[in-house]
Amino acid sequence: MTPPSVSFEVFPPKSVDAAFKLWDTAQALAPLAPRFFSVTYGAGGTTRDLTHDAAHVLHRTSGLPVSAHLTCVGASVAETLEVAEKFHQAGVTDIVALRGDAPKGEAKFTAHPEGFASSVELISALADTGKFTLRVGAYPEKHPEASSLAADIDWLKAKLDAGATSAITQFFFEAETFFRFRDAATRAGITAPIIPGILPIENWAGARRFAEACGTSIPQVVSDAFEHATRDGNTDLLATALATELCDDLIEGGVDHLHFYTLNRPELTRDVCHALGVSPKVRLQNVA
Repeated sequence: MTPPSVSFEVFPPKSVDAAFKLWDTAQALAPLAPRFFSVTYGAGGTTRDLTHDAAHVLHRTSGLPVSAHLTCVGASVAETLEVAEKFHQAGVTDIVALRGDAPKGEAKFTAHPEGFASSVELISALADTGKFTLRVGAYPEKHPEASSLAADIDWLKAKLDAGATSAITQFFFEAETFFRFRDAATRAGITAPIIPGILPIENWAGARRFAEACGTSIPQVVSDAFEHATRDGNTDLLATALATELCDDLIEGGVDHLHFYTLNRPELTRDVCHALGVSPKVRLQNVA
């Protein structure tokens, strides 16, 4: 079996200790020659400057493409495009364009009075600059705010038609979930690559909360297995085995690129990649 290409999501640090953790994550994973690192953008744009700085440093030190998240939340059109231009000036020409989550304490997204009303508007404006490769998010199970999965797929097609060239899915637990979504997208006329998002589970309680918030269904067998593994202290072993099995199933189904949500904890992701035959190829440069 040919090893897949990979990419990794990290989040920007908010403290000195977290900055070291991000650097350790990059050191551990950059040798696997990912297609790109993606750097998240906090709810309400709360990590705007941190995202820029982290993306810049990762790009400079790894020599690898970095895809910075950019959202519509809490900023005018001019402010959002200014952030995009700063990314471009820093050599970051890949963007994951998202609507974004509501700021903490707010129940739902509300557009800035002078901002983009949706991710489609943001994508269209970024595409018009001609400066970026644009990726978007996708939900293999119905988005909590969507009326149906079909509506989700229609919205994904609108984002791709607006200028995005690929999509990265939310995480899921069963390969069939992804295959059903991929097939439905194909029937809707979507031809752009859809990259499955993989979450090696470091913390089961946190993963459950995350799944409930984003509408990801949890198979009972997975829930039971983690409950037992938590009691026995074997969660890392279980998480590695389940993530590797999921990735194997995806690869057998024709997937050739996997995107890992690392949560700035590289060990499980690295172990899964090694199990899949993704071996070190490059070394990270020292920070200048």
